[in-house]
Amino acid sequence: MTRTKIAIIGSGNIGTDLMFKVMRLSETLEVGMLVGIDPDSDGLARAARLGIPTTAEGVDGLIASAGFDEIEIVFDATSAGAHRANAEKLLPLGKRLVDLTPAAIGPYVVPVVNLDDHPDAQDVNMVTCGGQATIPMVAAVSSVTPVHYAEIVASIASKSAGPGTRANIDEFTETTSKAIEEVGGAARGKAIIVMNPAEPPMIMRDTVQVLTSRLDEQTRAAIVAAVEAQCAAVAEYVPGYRLKQTVQFLDRGTEADTLVPADRVQTGGYTQVSVFLEVEGAAMYLPSYAGNLDIMTSAALRTAERMAARTAKEAVA
Repeated sequence: MTRTKIAIIGSGNIGTDLMFKVMRLSETLEVGMLVGIDPDSDGLARAARLGIPTTAEGVDGLIASAGFDEIEIVFDATSAGAHRANAEKLLPLGKRLVDLTPAAIGPYVVPVVNLDDHPDAQDVNMVTCGGQATIPMVAAVSSVTPVHYAEIVASIASKSAGPGTRANIDEFTETTSKAIEEVGGAARGKAIIVMNPAEPPMIMRDTVQVLTSRLDEQTRAAIVAAVEAQCAAVAEYVPGYRLKQTVQFLDRGTEADTLVPADRVQTGGYTQVSVFLEVEGAAMYLPSYAGNLDIMTSAALRTAERMAARTAKEAVA
């Protein structure tokens, strides 16, 4: 079976973890090159030991490489600003991009929600770690009843947040909030990230709170079923993804009016639905507490595999 060759830009934690996932888990993708800018990075050293071509000359080194023409899909695990520059160089050359930064040049993709919604997109965005963890839950509730407001809090170990994550905090909140609305289906979204310095490092924890119209018991049961089914679907490609406790419901009154858009104010009150999650990493390269990075690389891998399958099908047709 012919595998689709991919390149990974970014030889830090995320890019290196993604390299190992492609090598160990994918039956359709092959790492054609790991790209970095630090010749002494651990990621480039590991790739070289595994016989994977590398360059420390960034995207320009990738484009100049002998195997560039064989590369079909490029993962970008750098930063929002770097991705914009990389996309300007790679898109005109016909490469398809999977963006793991909050740059959000292309459409948002959360695999269990909208994996097949953008078949012709040349540059898809994986939102953020918080988005990948929580948007499936917002979408699950939205599949049962309209969500007037959704707020997510992503708590990650400070040790799992590298320079790129810290530099993109503002983009994290903006990108995640927009994706909660566009992909999750909420009328208004809000995202908060907390980097916890606790020792030993905590695994990723996520809280999802949404406001709906006042719910009856039948609709509450349908939401619980939808949330549990969605959790199982995410766990198919992120095994450490799980509910921390049962879905919680709390009726609220007019004090919640200020959170929802003016045209969504409910005279009959609201029900607050709370979902509590944790994400434990697979520990292929990163420590198990870095579930925030694991869910990003896992979602990116699932997305690229679908891209490759679609391209292969079109080629046969």
